[in-house]
Amino acid sequence: MASKLKIIPLGGVSEIGKNITVLEYGKDIVVIDCGLIFPDEEMLGIDLVIPDMSYLESNAERIRGILITHGHEDHIGALPFALARFKVPVYGTRLTIALIEHKLEEHKISDATLTCVDPGEKIRLGCFNIEFIKTCHSIAGAVALAITTPIGTVIHTGDFKVDYTPIDGAPMDVIRLAHYGAKGVLALLSDSTNVERPGYTQSEREIGKTFEHYFKNAQGRVIVASFASNIYRIQQVADVAIAHGRDICFQGRSLVNTAKTAISLGYLNIPEEKLVDIEKLSRMNAEKICVITTGSQGEPMSGLFRMANSSHKLNIGAGDTVIISASAIPGNERGVSRVINQLFQKGAMVVYDQMADVHVSGHACREELRLMLNLTKPRYFIPVHGEYRHLYMHAQLAEEMGVEQANIFVADIGDVVELTTNSGRISGSVPAGSVMVDGSGIGDIGNVVLKDRRLLSQDGLVTAIIVVNKQTGKLMAEPEIISRGFVYMKESEVLIQEARDMLKEQAAAFGERHQSEWACIKNNIRNSLREYFYNKTKRTPMILPIVVEIS
Repeated sequence: MASKLKIIPLGGVSEIGKNITVLEYGKDIVVIDCGLIFPDEEMLGIDLVIPDMSYLESNAERIRGILITHGHEDHIGALPFALARFKVPVYGTRLTIALIEHKLEEHKISDATLTCVDPGEKIRLGCFNIEFIKTCHSIAGAVALAITTPIGTVIHTGDFKVDYTPIDGAPMDVIRLAHYGAKGVLALLSDSTNVERPGYTQSEREIGKTFEHYFKNAQGRVIVASFASNIYRIQQVADVAIAHGRDICFQGRSLVNTAKTAISLGYLNIPEEKLVDIEKLSRMNAEKICVITTGSQGEPMSGLFRMANSSHKLNIGAGDTVIISASAIPGNERGVSRVINQLFQKGAMVVYDQMADVHVSGHACREELRLMLNLTKPRYFIPVHGEYRHLYMHAQLAEEMGVEQANIFVADIGDVVELTTNSGRISGSVPAGSVMVDGSGIGDIGNVVLKDRRLLSQDGLVTAIIVVNKQTGKLMAEPEIISRGFVYMKESEVLIQEARDMLKEQAAAFGERHQSEWACIKNNIRNSLREYFYNKTKRTPMILPIVVEIS
């Protein structure tokens, strides 16, 4: 039996999202979470970014199961891509498994083995004994994992916060965490997202007072935008709306699907007679309507975005109150600001996080992170779920709480943290990184393609078409130049004509050429046009030369 435990983050470190961690001992592997991340502005045309799972693929026969801490996209979004490559059982709480089932249906994966577990339940996978521990987060069914290995127990917190008054009435199970801490925890992997924030995260119940105030004063329709997965937020909005005599209309595909699933499982309690379809809203009094929609991040295809730009069945206007119950995720600030401005232009009253307490985080602040360290008292500490600065600051916090500096590992994606009962080190790395999904293509888009897309987006494309005689190499027609995204042809006739004349001069020197030399000729055309256009316009369009030979 091996005496070393390997902990390998394949994602979720030095980044927010794409969470996936591997625990390996001897011949057994368990995987914690399998998430994705959404592309940034530089990833032109990319739909999703998933972890590089080549290490898992090459060790698929050793994987005993995938353990899911909760149902957010950054923890379950890559599961369809994983289960299409290797078949392993997946374990999660009821809502988490229901959301996974819906996701697998969309990807037409029907042979997955999904197992529901309850907080407090224990399972055995290979040499690992796992207990699912109730935690609090911005989605129902969130759990931490206590994974007992042959050399000690590893605690993975998942995403969590310490909420003493949660909406579901079940606070985090600090007793079980303290139980493991008293027995001795080998390693703690803890959420680092909010380590920069002092104090404690507000309870979800706190924002109920804000909703109460704005619903009480609203004269027309109330539209609330939130994350589709925030079941507790949706429940609070629905409770306040019903108390003020309003019916509920869900908008946005992901929110409709999540709400339907949550209602069927009992996580959302909304009387059926209080739910209405959008087609009925036009026949209802405005003060009787509450719409809960997606779009809190300014997503272009979301419900709120389309309502703001009048491309939705329900268009927002004067008299409406819009509550954006979320804070902008880094990178989404411009999109959110654009939607807020559009809503104000429509005459709506807009309430957002900079005006009132309409959102609380689902992640632990510094004092809660201290509490987690104090409860578990780990020998080794590995901060996860955060950008590098978050991991670094969390490592400092752990040292303040008594963890020896030599036992704290700020790992990068793919690093192998190797632990024994009395030593730990980063022993190497495995293949890891990001795989970009574009349409049905998975991993076929690399840096070269993205670089080309950036060039095309910045300075456009110029296609130069030259028709020559196959035998003599002489020009058979006037060179053709086509511009896309570079210059407007009708207003740049002189520039284009001079480029044609330059190509004619080059073509006169072609003479008889063997076919293998055309690559060199195309390269000369590309270089001369690039230099010419840069000198004239200070732009560098992508140049695509095409030489057509005719007999």
